[in-house]
Amino acid sequence: MYIVGIGPGHVSHMTPAAQQALQEAQAVFGYTTYIDLVRPLVEDKKIVSTGMRQEVDRVRRALQAARQGSVCALVCSGDPGIYALAGLVFEMCRENSIPIGDSKDSLKLEVIPGVPALGAGSALLGSPLMTDFACISLSDLLTPWEAIEKRIQAAAWGDFVIVFYNPRSKKRNWQLETARKLILEHRSPGTPVGLVTSATRQEESVSLCTLDSLDCNHVGMQTTVFIGNSRTFIYGSRMITPRGYHEKYQLEMREA
Repeated sequence: MYIVGIGPGHVSHMTPAAQQALQEAQAVFGYTTYIDLVRPLVEDKKIVSTGMRQEVDRVRRALQAARQGSVCALVCSGDPGIYALAGLVFEMCRENSIPIGDSKDSLKLEVIPGVPALGAGSALLGSPLMTDFACISLSDLLTPWEAIEKRIQAAAWGDFVIVFYNPRSKKRNWQLETARKLILEHRSPGTPVGLVTSATRQEESVSLCTLDSLDCNHVGMQTTVFIGNSRTFIYGSRMITPRGYHEKYQLEMREA
């Protein structure tokens, strides 16, 4: 069974290993939106697609098919080990005492890495993640808000660049604004903020603002939010966090 990271969206950003896994699979399982992104590659396969919040059922059905002898691919957006389904697969194997490994009686699982949303978004913005950063999901469906709030405060206090996944939805419409106010306790109002929505997909959008001007109403579930640290700056239309080279080396380009 392959757990496949299909990358941010466009097939050109999918790794050859991911494409090979989809080619070898007899059955492909995934969230309907992600299945649609790879449908041209899997039209001749058995396709099992499910909706939002049906992750457990999706993984259960994929595991059942794999244990019955089918070569299966469970597709995930971005990287399967970052807010995706790789962890759930391993948890369910443990909970159901499904042996995993390369032996004859074990289920062979292979996690195929993919380009994560933070990587694709960072490339579109410039280079906001050149130094230490913290990646935090604002979804409190599986993690209590109290824990998320502590992580935001710690990252803000530590001057980490902060990346927010799952920043806002129709029902979760207050978390990002609360996070913004928490960060403003430690950051300048003029701190650069980058917003990348649906990176590499047809509806892709990229914009820059500042922490005090961030309009949370224009952010959705498909947006990845990048909040700079105390050294992040805007040059041209790019968001840059310096690595520290200017403090150790001469960066001026001298005439030959």
